[in-house]
Amino acid sequence: MNNWSNLVNEMPNLLAPSMAKDHPNLPVVKAEGCYYYGLDGKQYLDFTSGIATANTGHRHPKVVQAIKDAADHLMHGPSGVIMYESILKLSKELAHVLPGDLDCFFFANSGTEAIEGALKLAKHVTKRPYVISFTGCFHGRSLGALSVTTSKSKYRKFLQPNGLAYQVPYADVKSAPAGEDPETYVIEKLEKDFETLFNHQVTPEEVACMIVEPVLGEGGYIVPPSGWLKKIREVCDRHGILLIFDEVQTGFGRTGEWFAAQTFGVTPDIMAIAKGIASGLPLSATVASKELMQQWPLGSHGTTFGGNPIACEAALATIDVLTKENLIENSKNMGNYAVARLKELQEKTPLIGSIRAVGLMIGIEIIDPFTGKPDGQALMNILDKCLEKGVLFYLCGNHGEVIRMIPPLTINQEQIDQGLAVLQESLEEYLDEVHAQLSENYQNA
Repeated sequence: MNNWSNLVNEMPNLLAPSMAKDHPNLPVVKAEGCYYYGLDGKQYLDFTSGIATANTGHRHPKVVQAIKDAADHLMHGPSGVIMYESILKLSKELAHVLPGDLDCFFFANSGTEAIEGALKLAKHVTKRPYVISFTGCFHGRSLGALSVTTSKSKYRKFLQPNGLAYQVPYADVKSAPAGEDPETYVIEKLEKDFETLFNHQVTPEEVACMIVEPVLGEGGYIVPPSGWLKKIREVCDRHGILLIFDEVQTGFGRTGEWFAAQTFGVTPDIMAIAKGIASGLPLSATVASKELMQQWPLGSHGTTFGGNPIACEAALATIDVLTKENLIENSKNMGNYAVARLKELQEKTPLIGSIRAVGLMIGIEIIDPFTGKPDGQALMNILDKCLEKGVLFYLCGNHGEVIRMIPPLTINQEQIDQGLAVLQESLEEYLDEVHAQLSENYQNA
């Protein structure tokens, strides 16, 4: 244990800042269900799911057993050089839960890789050079994915990704004028944005694909109206543009359905899936119909580790657990319960701006109580207080102003109550500190 503690102290010298300076770098020795167990001996309720990955909870026994059994037979592919049962079984199982005719797969290791595959597939099939993405979306940090990532400018700083990509604004229902229907407003604005783009920057005949997060993730947990996504689908169909859904974070029950495509009733041509697919093991997939995928020939893309046999067995166990333990329905029910509780809390504090939620993908906007503006500094203070009290949250948003509440889909009401009670205490403590500081400043004036 002492050696472990010493290693934590050496972390700044051992890891790049981009790995060692995130929040909160909690040293843990074990995870189980909805909890982490810290090096400090404390139990922490996890409202992050490893950033929307441990949808079945940490170390679900069925997933752990599947991994152990798989390791007794095969550790590595590579698919194509050899072939193994788990990758084919997984393909058939995924086809049953994905929307529409999305039934053919290229497996990789991460969400970014799945995005790269999706962009390459679209360009190869259409023979068109350009891509349209949406301002605020996050699609990964490799250069191709970065060309369509616009959640924060710092991700692109000094890199100048040249992906031949154009951006249009993401749905912003908050900007709708008073008295105007927000869904109608964002749809009409989208039509105007496309008209401007196609008239002044790129013709639609040159666009291979549009890529969008059906729920904005790292960019702030913005939930668009379904009509806005349907309008994107309509514009794509009109111009022969392929539609890509980035469901890396929204997939595998997170939004209360298997995928957000089903939540919103919009089926894309290509989908990128990852995170919750294998309960924490590295696995992802670029997904399309057989008709589309067959136009992507041998040599146009490749992988060494993608579709690892152990990860595929973990994914099969994950699908089994999500199905048999009704975790997708639980996501919907517990999400509704959490939002109801959060709205009660919102009435009690001026620190909460908007609550953005679908299923157990919940964003809690933290604002300055006096100006109403997003307050990332306050959020970090509140997250630290929550951590001290044994609850781990994470953040998102362009200014780091939104608390991500993304617990495992195994969460129950008692655990939600426990976590939100800690959040309430932390909000109240922070507000008391703000008032005390104002009083001290007034007295010293």
